[in-house]
Amino acid sequence: MKILKKFILFKEATDKWLLYKKTAVKESTYYRYRYIIDKYILSYFKNKSIYYFETYDFNIYIDYLSGNIATKTVKDVLSVFKSILKYIQIKFKVNYTLDLISSPRSETKEINILKEKEIKKLEQYCLESNNLKNIGIIICLNMGLRIGEICALTWNNINLEENLIIINKTIQRVYRGKNNTIIQINSPKTKNSNRKIPIPKKLVNIIKLLKKTNQYNGNEYFLTGTKKYIEPRNYEDSFKKCLEICQIPKYNFHILRHTFATNCMRIGMDVKSLSELLGHANVNITLNRYVHSSYSTKKKYLDKL
Repeated sequence: MKILKKFILFKEATDKWLLYKKTAVKESTYYRYRYIIDKYILSYFKNKSIYYFETYDFNIYIDYLSGNIATKTVKDVLSVFKSILKYIQIKFKVNYTLDLISSPRSETKEINILKEKEIKKLEQYCLESNNLKNIGIIICLNMGLRIGEICALTWNNINLEENLIIINKTIQRVYRGKNNTIIQINSPKTKNSNRKIPIPKKLVNIIKLLKKTNQYNGNEYFLTGTKKYIEPRNYEDSFKKCLEICQIPKYNFHILRHTFATNCMRIGMDVKSLSELLGHANVNITLNRYVHSSYSTKKKYLDKL
């Protein structure tokens, strides 16, 4: 049996795993798996057979990944790698010691947020410019939308009778093979990401005036006012130009979401409500990312003992 296994290439087994996964996951997820396999897994193991892994020291590969890519990416790669190996175990009756594959421990990094002074400067500039793309920045800063969600937002998802925004789609550039990517507009990554977000009072009149003045309606994209979207990487560039004009350090677009979440916690919003507004898959994600008591808070309670 082992002689036969020597002639089954790991790449062949990986292709079978991808076919198996194709009907079970979203198309964008399927292509993300393909990207991870092509870039990080097959490029390393190349023409190995599935038998090769029965005696392989997985720590060699883990050390290689850890020395070349970010910890989160290492975890993503190892998750796909382990899933493939589990599939091979069952499909080809191979014996792997998968318990020896352990993901590196994540380092807790402090989340960057905009300072109050920077928020005021950015909001003032975006309002005065009266530009749809810049108003989109204010929306994300005050409602916590992801960049793919604001890029996919159309006017028919803005309900100005009930003053809410409906998030039910996202835009992303998806890998489809070597030197081949496409833009996809589909439902958000988790069912919790489909959500309704109340429009803050300070934004209601701004959005109403924009709609009334320009007669926007239907499936025109909010950021362009036309049926042509702006893709996330181009919108990221626009955001960084705004930061440069406002003399704010060049953060990535996600800082708007971090700032929104942190400010919600600061004013006392409960974690469940914040989790739903952010569209997190579960409350634990919100807790782990944003709920950290300050030194002064800890001291205040300890002094009461």
